[in-house]
Amino acid sequence: MSANDPFARLPEAASFSVTSTTVADGGVWPPGQFSSGVPGGKDLSPQLSWSGAPEGTKSYAVTVYDPDAPTGSGFWHWAVADIPAEVTELPEGAGDDTGSALPEAAFQLPNDARAARYIGAAPPAGHGPHRYFVVVHALDVASIGDATPALLGFTMTGHILGRAVLIATAETAA
Repeated sequence: MSANDPFARLPEAASFSVTSTTVADGGVWPPGQFSSGVPGGKDLSPQLSWSGAPEGTKSYAVTVYDPDAPTGSGFWHWAVADIPAEVTELPEGAGDDTGSALPEAAFQLPNDARAARYIGAAPPAGHGPHRYFVVVHALDVASIGDATPALLGFTMTGHILGRAVLIATAETAA
């Protein structure tokens, strides 16, 4: 596992809480959160609940990122933007092809598999454990705009009031 910290070069942000009934912080993804290309995988986005966002929050974005993917740039599994400030929870599976369980104004961006949905963990067999940063970003704007996940991260940089982070892990045996 790499020591790569995806926030090391970003501005500091207030922290707030994110929890999940799907996985505990530091826990291993259950089979449903793996890619459908992995035995038992179902590409189910995790259930998320958050609280304590900074005052002035006008929207949220949620991202799931694997900095340990052997790509040189990590791998974006999911990105959702324009979640209204009054929403503080997403159900498990909200990141399906339709996004119908997402709040009305929210939308999914294409991930690194070029699909506007959640794609589950699929670390290469024998590559060791990977970390999946599940992050809720509290933003000072109601709409951040459409982009790729990397461009979303760049665009959000000047608008992040707070960041709630949960890290899950996954490994595929050799």
